[in-house]
Amino acid sequence: MLEHDMPDVSAADLVLTGGRVHTVDAQDRIAEAVAVSAGRIARVGAAETVAPLIGPRTRVVHLHGRSVLPGINDSHLHGVWLGSMWPALLMDQLAGSGGHTHEPPPDGAPGGPARLETEADRRRAILRTADLLASFGITSYTEPGLGPGEDAGATGCFGSAALHDYAELAAEGRLKARVTALTLFGELDGRSSAAELLAGLRDFKPPADVPGRFRVAGVKIFADGIPPMRTAWTDRSYSDGTHGALLVDGNSDAEREAALRTMIDAAHDAGHQIGVHATGDRTTRVVADALATALARDGRDARHYLIHGDLLAPRTLTVLAAARIGLNTQAGIPVATEPMIVDALGADALRDAWPTRDALDAGVRLSLSSDAPVLTPDWRAGLAAAVTRRGLDGSVRGEAQRLAVAEALRAYTVTPAWQDGMEDVKGSVEAGKVADLCVLDGDVFAVEPQDLPSVPVRMTILGGEVVYEG
Repeated sequence: MLEHDMPDVSAADLVLTGGRVHTVDAQDRIAEAVAVSAGRIARVGAAETVAPLIGPRTRVVHLHGRSVLPGINDSHLHGVWLGSMWPALLMDQLAGSGGHTHEPPPDGAPGGPARLETEADRRRAILRTADLLASFGITSYTEPGLGPGEDAGATGCFGSAALHDYAELAAEGRLKARVTALTLFGELDGRSSAAELLAGLRDFKPPADVPGRFRVAGVKIFADGIPPMRTAWTDRSYSDGTHGALLVDGNSDAEREAALRTMIDAAHDAGHQIGVHATGDRTTRVVADALATALARDGRDARHYLIHGDLLAPRTLTVLAAARIGLNTQAGIPVATEPMIVDALGADALRDAWPTRDALDAGVRLSLSSDAPVLTPDWRAGLAAAVTRRGLDGSVRGEAQRLAVAEALRAYTVTPAWQDGMEDVKGSVEAGKVADLCVLDGDVFAVEPQDLPSVPVRMTILGGEVVYEG
């Protein structure tokens, strides 16, 4: 029988009972009930073992067979941008043009104004995202790239002012998720330089953390573009004979690679976590080696990670696993863009394309995310894509890279908690951890994988507080 307990708990504030509680702990155990006290999980176990914690002021939710999951952690989601764009998604643009940009929609298009000009605009977008994500059961997300490199950006969604907006909203108690942010000293999806990053590390002062609700964890670096646009740096040649290039300033591939390594070394030595947008097989190899070299110098458990990782050779996966470097990718992108990879690089490139199964088998810590508003922030769609590798047209792409439901769920919960350095605090339903929970009307393990997006979210709980109930 599963039973965990926090000491010295006499009565719970909230009890969920009579369902299937997927703890996503080390043994993937299942319980019947969970009790919450003072924002934390007080007891997990059979209904009769949780019942003694029900007092006169306890709110009791009878699940009637519904399921409970740890709160979902979307570990790569552009919250300000999503709030300004929703319900428009950039994947439609990607499918139409072979690539996406961060240009704003035209005036009058779905998604609102062309640019967020004011603090009120940005705060409204963040709060719109807060409500949206709560309705999906998402209790944590990473805002991957806000900073001075985008202060004059086209959308107004990624500048350093947004960091302060987040901190203020968190201090006001208005966020409905725990937010981790990375700073950005270059352009989003664009150029950067070692000099700019070094100056940013020296001079830029992000807002102070708001414990438990908002923190600035590290630095985002854009190493290259994306393969469909032939802007990823590749060992294979594109159909036009080119190989792409790094986005970092330099007069040659060697100069750009040296500058990228300098940037990684500087951010690591300054004590930051590093997330690197890297997609081409040459870029992912160089970034993995550079991060591993930096980590080997001091042995710090920095939780660095690759973002996207479209093309990853087996040797690169081995380096990532050995150095404890994470991989953060989006399962919906391969099912939508595989034909574009074939068109750009040939069918041979598919051997190394979005290798989620191979990554797990190699021991890489895999996080799944949405990159919203590129893809929908609905994690149920992302989980279904990871399990089925099936596109909207019914085609299965990369069948050998399918994940099991339990593996995909861990990639939305405990592994992103590891990425955040908070696996002892969140990511699973265990006594002592924060009470971040998602209640579903059905069970992700009891429906056909392609039907996962139709399983309704009924309740979202953040730190013991119900932030969504539907």
